[in-house]
Amino acid sequence: MQDGNNHATWIWYPGDWEIWLGNRFNNRRTERGAMFPPFWKQDSPWATVEFSTVVNLAHAETVVIAAEGRFNFMLDGKLQFGEPQQFEIPAGEHRLNFKVWNQATPPSLFVEGDTIHTDSSWLATYEDKIWIDENGVAHGSGIYVPAGSWNFNSIETPPSKFRLQRKEHRPVCCHAMTTQGTLYDFGKETFGYLKVKGLKGRVHIYYGESAEEALDKEHCETLDVLCEGGELESKAFRYVYIEKDQDASYEEVLMDYEYAPFDEEKSGSFRCDDEELNRIWEVSAYTMDLTTREFFMDGIKRDRWTWSGDAIQSYLMNYYLRYDLDCVKRTIRQLRGKDPVTAHVNTIMDYTFYWFKSILDYYEYSGDEAFVREMYPRMKTLMDYCLGRTNADGMAEGQPDDWIFVDWVDFPMHKRGVLAFEQILFCKALEAMARCAEICNDPTQQYARQADALREKVMKLLWNEQKKAFLHAVEEGQLNPQVTKFPNMFAILYDFVADEKKQQIMQSVMLNKEIPAITTPYMRFYELAALCEMGLQGEVLHEMKAYWGGMLREGATSFWEKYNPEESGRQHLAMYGRPYGKSLCHAWGASPVYLLGKYYLGVKPVKPGYAEYEVCPVLGGLKWMEGEVPTPFGKISVKMDDQRVTVRSDGGKGTLLIDGKRIEIPVGKELTYTF
Repeated sequence: MQDGNNHATWIWYPGDWEIWLGNRFNNRRTERGAMFPPFWKQDSPWATVEFSTVVNLAHAETVVIAAEGRFNFMLDGKLQFGEPQQFEIPAGEHRLNFKVWNQATPPSLFVEGDTIHTDSSWLATYEDKIWIDENGVAHGSGIYVPAGSWNFNSIETPPSKFRLQRKEHRPVCCHAMTTQGTLYDFGKETFGYLKVKGLKGRVHIYYGESAEEALDKEHCETLDVLCEGGELESKAFRYVYIEKDQDASYEEVLMDYEYAPFDEEKSGSFRCDDEELNRIWEVSAYTMDLTTREFFMDGIKRDRWTWSGDAIQSYLMNYYLRYDLDCVKRTIRQLRGKDPVTAHVNTIMDYTFYWFKSILDYYEYSGDEAFVREMYPRMKTLMDYCLGRTNADGMAEGQPDDWIFVDWVDFPMHKRGVLAFEQILFCKALEAMARCAEICNDPTQQYARQADALREKVMKLLWNEQKKAFLHAVEEGQLNPQVTKFPNMFAILYDFVADEKKQQIMQSVMLNKEIPAITTPYMRFYELAALCEMGLQGEVLHEMKAYWGGMLREGATSFWEKYNPEESGRQHLAMYGRPYGKSLCHAWGASPVYLLGKYYLGVKPVKPGYAEYEVCPVLGGLKWMEGEVPTPFGKISVKMDDQRVTVRSDGGKGTLLIDGKRIEIPVGKELTYTF
């Protein structure tokens, strides 16, 4: 029932706007001018949605009505004439039902009166189960859920009109390469809409994250042809090479930088005595901002898609940077799509397992039970799909139509059979299901039992006591004795093993120079997090400066999809067999934001939404550091040098862990501990 306390907002069936927006988002990818759609199932919004509420009015009330689509309106089960833009609701208790149909955009509704207003308290259903009695009164049934909404709070701003913000930027310099061609440099990696002012005739446009790419007309990843009066779609680039037709001319070249706005005052921060590390944090933050759009995307130049494995890292970084919970929810909803489940998320088995964990992570950082309740039915059907594809031993094993990703590797590593890595992720997904079942008051205990049973099987089958490590896989009944860091570091991070075995793994695998090195920021994220979990912040500081500092020394203005210090020159640009296939702005490259916030400033929630939290700061070789971590109630600020630690918090019940002591952090006051 309406509470009459809030403003009106546009509503839709939950998840439908995100699915529609995601289809627009994911289908913007092009390769050399050709449209390149994603290769997984794309769902659509329900074409017809019914919205309903019950009101109890002391006086008659006139409401304003708007819909995206055609609609009808029933008052107390009786259909009203036409599609009224205004309607007087009589005094008393009444049921309002609106049915909206739209094939082009998500069916959406906006109703506003003095006390009546559309919001998430309204119910929505896509099921058209009604019958009409002999008096013409309609009766309905179906699955009703709270309506979806965001911040479309004006009748003039329906959901389909959503756009990111733009700001005009100019190139920092340009160079005439030929009489017809000019290379423009915008100074750093950027994203937006190129504008060729005063164009007469036609120009050919070649984009590049590097000057080499923009000038290589035959191999650059993205390009355009622009004629007088035309407009361009958004692209990622730093450099743009523009070549005129013989009779063409233009006045100047600009761009509209497109971005998701954020509040600097509510954002995380980090500073320390090491200027290179400060620069690493700043470029990581910029990389995150570039890849935070309608959704969290992976690489802004090439894929421009939502990938679950990339996204779970973006969420974690975001919790320590902008704390944009709405973008997290949008991306989780979009990735999941609708039932029936016909494939893994992004077709990748490990990405499905990450998706489950991402919901539990979100809950821990936000405390938002309503979102868990919204997603839980879709979690159950997706988990049913996963369980239905396990082998005879109940273990996750890739099927012919599954993509088993793990990581891009520079050493031979098969991805067949029962991989230890996949089992550890699967176990964590089952644990996430068990926790979400508790939150949703689902009495089932099957997920916890299945997680325990799976862990026992993995330990028996894939743990090698001599090597003190998890072996790679079982393939066709044969044990593959290869040892890689992947399953072993996740065994540490996901508490798959007890502390004693974690220490064994550290020595036998993580610190063992004979184990093949990881060269993608994607898995360096987890590798360095595992080292931090084991108290090796000093070693991780050295690794961050070597790895991310190495990219800076190569001229990076945002962080890359992959970095191999042994490569040089144009080798840094190549990937996938293409000379410029590598993304030079990739979300998973921004992990220092997370590492520095969680393991150096040392801030993490202990209970959902920071109701309780801990601060365990570690200098790790720094002389001093300071920073802020965003939370639902404001910020937690930490300053530390070799003499003292100062913590200040805007809320929550906090504990400073220092020198083996546990000290309560007062709300709204500075706590200083002197060594």
